[in-house]
Amino acid sequence: MARILAKKNSLTQKNIIKLRKHLDFYREELASLEGKYDEKLDKKLNEFLIKGNRKIAKLAFEACNKEQYAEAEFEAKLQKYDVRSYMKQRKLNHGIAKKIFKKASKGEPFGYLLVSRDKKMRALDKKRAKYIERLEKQKARFLEKNSLTFVVPYNRKKAALENEYFALKAKLEAEYTAKLYKEKSKIQDKIIKNEKKLSKAKHKIKATHTLPDDVLLEVKGLKMYFGGLKAVDDLSFNVKKGEIFGLIGPNGAGKTTVFNCITRFYNATGGDMYFENKYGEVVDLRSFKVHDIILQGIGRTFQNIELVKEVSVMENLLVASTRSYKTGFWGHVFATPSLKKEDKMLRAKAMRILRFMGLESYAGWYAMGLPYGILKKVEIARALMADAKLIIMDEPAAGLNDSETAELTETIRKIRDEFGVTILLVEHDMGLVMNVCDTVCAISFGQMLGIGTTEEIQKNEAVQEAYLGVSEEE
Repeated sequence: MARILAKKNSLTQKNIIKLRKHLDFYREELASLEGKYDEKLDKKLNEFLIKGNRKIAKLAFEACNKEQYAEAEFEAKLQKYDVRSYMKQRKLNHGIAKKIFKKASKGEPFGYLLVSRDKKMRALDKKRAKYIERLEKQKARFLEKNSLTFVVPYNRKKAALENEYFALKAKLEAEYTAKLYKEKSKIQDKIIKNEKKLSKAKHKIKATHTLPDDVLLEVKGLKMYFGGLKAVDDLSFNVKKGEIFGLIGPNGAGKTTVFNCITRFYNATGGDMYFENKYGEVVDLRSFKVHDIILQGIGRTFQNIELVKEVSVMENLLVASTRSYKTGFWGHVFATPSLKKEDKMLRAKAMRILRFMGLESYAGWYAMGLPYGILKKVEIARALMADAKLIIMDEPAAGLNDSETAELTETIRKIRDEFGVTILLVEHDMGLVMNVCDTVCAISFGQMLGIGTTEEIQKNEAVQEAYLGVSEEE
């Protein structure tokens, strides 16, 4: 049974959030340390190889087969010439075709244009033959001057450079291993220090509620009234860990309102919402502000795409990490090393998520002008940036065609399986709901109609009546 951490005072909660940000950053930094030193090693070794290749370039030329070298140069120059010649021919044909069309439309003779074109084509062929002749002469002169081959000096220098390379590699590996151990120790000390502070802060907040081990989200007696309109009226349901939970209902049933209450966009009129956050603690969602919900491990997508279209896809993903930055206001103003390090780590994380979603090639593209199906994927990718335990999807299939909806079905399952998240889904596409959901909750006018497996919901008479209606005779 997981215990709830009730809100005792806002200062303690703020302190806990701050400490967790630092802990998440240090753990991410610790995980990326080896990659950091691998990059440094590769960079140093590549620099050595570039310098070494410059040193032996002349010897390599003396050691190479001069006939093969001359032939390769000949082919490369001829290929460049042929590309330029092809473009000239294309331009000539296009120009003649336009003139012929004009003459033919007026009923004027155009045979002389074809003769002119053939003459110019023959001239281009003659030019090519002369160019080949010139290249052959250059090749012969080159072979006259460079007929000898000196292999021994090149092999000696190459062997010496190889020895230097392996000696440098061993030296750098030893140096970076020592630095890695030292840096790891520092970060581990920071983690231990922050864990102790976090433990003290958590002791100040009393546990008041428990959830069953298999339940991630509990909604009890949720009410949302807008004046006299009861958008949600005494709704209760549980979402289990690792399941895909569907919330369905006719238009105006209150589905999106439920989502907005869970994510604190709306301050619910009544009821309780308990959630086991990404730190394994059960929290009362009503005790948090809307901008702190993401820190508890709840991400969401929107019914209407809410991307920043004037920035790139990568930057749209980084927007989702705004609340998780440990670097404060002045760190951002002065672009401190800590900020640069944090930004680099978040960009690497965003690229991993884009790769997972098949969007890696779109990272630098502006969101404006991208196909609708791609934008829907970017929204889901942005929700994954929050390290969420629960992702709330509001009509993800809206506006998608059949093939895109089928791909979305597989993507939702893949996200659940590979990221270990629970998904709460509102959707009008019943095909998608019945294919992907483990549990379905049907509501109408903010009240429960039925909850159960997809088969149970399909057979539920109240659900059928809400969706299909009943005849007057009945």
